[in-house]
Amino acid sequence: MADELGRAIAFQHAFARRKSPAVLPVPGGFAVLDERYPMSHDDNRLIVESGRPGAALAAAEETLAGLGHRLVCVDDDRLGQEFRPAFAAAGYEHDTNLVMAFHGVRPAASAPAERLGLEELLPVLRAEWRESLPHASEQVVEGLAARAATRTAGADRVEFRAVRAPGGQVAARADLYVHDGVAQIENVYTGERHRGQGHARALMTALLAETADAELTFLVADADDWPREFYARLGFVPLGRTHAFLRT
Repeated sequence: MADELGRAIAFQHAFARRKSPAVLPVPGGFAVLDERYPMSHDDNRLIVESGRPGAALAAAEETLAGLGHRLVCVDDDRLGQEFRPAFAAAGYEHDTNLVMAFHGVRPAASAPAERLGLEELLPVLRAEWRESLPHASEQVVEGLAARAATRTAGADRVEFRAVRAPGGQVAARADLYVHDGVAQIENVYTGERHRGQGHARALMTALLAETADAELTFLVADADDWPREFYARLGFVPLGRTHAFLRT
C-alpha cells in the first residue's frame, strides 16, 4: 500500500502543477498560484513533504501575500503531526484527509455516467456553491464555479460526470481524472434534495466499472466525515493520511 500511496500523492502533485499557471519552489515543496481565482484555496496553496514548520509558515506568508487565506498542504502523515503545534499557535485550523484506493470487486454498471460539458457544468456548480455558501457574494460563487475550467489541463483525461434524477436534474456529479494508468475520482457531490436516493452509489458504480483497466483508482476523503464510510462500503481502503493547515 505504501507504493500506492506514493503513486497517488505523486499523481496529485503532478495534477496541481499541470493545471497551475504559476508554480514556485518553496522550502520542502512547491506552491501553486492562479491570480484569476484568488478566493480559491485549491488554486493558491503550498504543498510540502519535508522541512520545518517555521520555514513553511514563512513561505506561506511570503508566497500567498495579498490573498485572503493561507493554505499549507502537508502530504506526509508524520510531518503533518509534527507541524500541528506550530501551525495552531499561528492561528491555523487543521484538517486530516484519507487517501483511499479501490481494492474491491469491480461492479458492473447498469448505465454509464453522463459526461457534462463545461457549459452545462457551470450552472450546476453555481447552484451547489450557493447551497453550500448561502452568504457568499455572486463574485465569490462565480469564481469558485469557473475555476473548474482549469482542471482540464491537469491530466490526459479530465471529465465531469453525472447521474440525473427522474426529472432530468443533475442529482450527483464527480470529476474523473486519468493519467498514466492512475484514475482519481474527485469532487463527488450530491445535491441536498437528491440525497438518500442512491444517486451517489449509481455514479460511483459507473465510474468504478469504467476505470477497471486503471492500475490504481483512488480518491481523497475527509478523515472525520461520514463519506469515508460510504467509500469503504464500496471497496475503498485507506492508504494513508495527509494534512491541511488553513488560516483565513
